[in-house]
Amino acid sequence: MSFATLSVFEVANMVAGEAFYDVHLLSESGGRIPNTFGMQIDTQRLGDKVFDTLLIGAAAEVRPPTPGLVAMLQDSFKSTRRIASICVGAFTLAEAGLLDGRRATTHWAAAKELQERFPKVTVEMDSIFIADGPIWTSAGMTAGIDLALSLIERDIGAEKARAAARMLVVYQRRAGGQSQYSALLEIDAKSDRVQDALAFARRNLSAPLSVEDLAVAARLSPRQFSRVFRAETGLSPAKAIETLRLEAARLMLEQGRLPVEEIARATGFGGRERMRRSFIRSLGQTPQAIRNASHPLASF
Repeated sequence: MSFATLSVFEVANMVAGEAFYDVHLLSESGGRIPNTFGMQIDTQRLGDKVFDTLLIGAAAEVRPPTPGLVAMLQDSFKSTRRIASICVGAFTLAEAGLLDGRRATTHWAAAKELQERFPKVTVEMDSIFIADGPIWTSAGMTAGIDLALSLIERDIGAEKARAAARMLVVYQRRAGGQSQYSALLEIDAKSDRVQDALAFARRNLSAPLSVEDLAVAARLSPRQFSRVFRAETGLSPAKAIETLRLEAARLMLEQGRLPVEEIARATGFGGRERMRRSFIRSLGQTPQAIRNASHPLASF
């Protein structure tokens, strides 16, 4: 998936009509390097050549970088315009000290480990990518494509970045602050009845959504529904509904310009202040902060 990010720069050259980007694959020793599929990739040996942009790819798991790679990154920071990481490549930047005092992200499954191992880094698990000065980090897997499109937008303009996205048949560019995963993936409902209740809730978030309402959708008594729901998901129905409302509200904040008060009503919070308290309690950020982070200019 790290190599998929490189195709974005290849396509950018196509839409620009010139070789704006000259891409090199580097490794510490050079030569042929196997990827996770077992295919051999030809690489150039790390040397003294200065590059405009360095992208640190990701292995299938978190691995400690070699002292030589750490030293190269520390030296490159003095002369390279920007350094970026894809997925768990953020751990390599952190080992080199390049993330100290900065905001960063990585694959959501590794974000807690990154924060625990490198307390000087402010890890934002829910961001697709983050630019903090000359250091860029992306979330996992396909998020590297979003990061690359944002780099291209900075370099040759939004129009060329949109054209590259269309050529790649991907979303134009997800905002950097957009959430990495869906709340429904976290609420692991096993039975059809509980899944039906969750689907009903998501279609009717603006309604009060009492336990009785959800029990009717699940075709269970309220007492049975509460017991089964907690046993399957580990959550109370009220907490699960709040999670769905938070996700829906955050998506509306990220993708549109509706007033916060209107979003609060549409997602069932009822009012701006109640939604703000829920955001701070659950996400550690206000709705306005999330909206600001999702605006394209906020990622630069």
